[in-house]
Amino acid sequence: QVQLVESGGGLVQSGGSLKLSCAASGSIFSINTMGWYRQASGKQRELVAAITSGGSTDYADSVKGRFTISRDKSKNTLYLQMNSLKPEDTAVYYCNLWIWPGATYWGQGTQVTVSS
Repeated sequence: QVQLVESGGGLVQSGGSLKLSCAASGSIFSINTMGWYRQASGKQRELVAAITSGGSTDYADSVKGRFTISRDKSKNTLYLQMNSLKPEDTAVYYCNLWIWPGATYWGQGTQVTVSS
């Protein structure tokens, strides 16, 4: 069984920074993609950033240039460095793991609140 545990959320002022972490445990095979999604109150969950096992990354247009996704394979840990945060970044952030050929797992979510 796979478990994803997020940490690092909190309250920060506009323009500030936060770093989220997601520790994965269990049967994690080599071909996978990890990502961060977010869901603001009253809105649908959306992809923020993703990184493949080969190191390719993808970002939502709204966070390009401000957020950086990375992973430490030796620790099975995913990170999201968030800089220049804006009030519209306020949401619950979820860690996601997709394992080939199609298993998907989610973390419990961590709240990020950006005050203006």
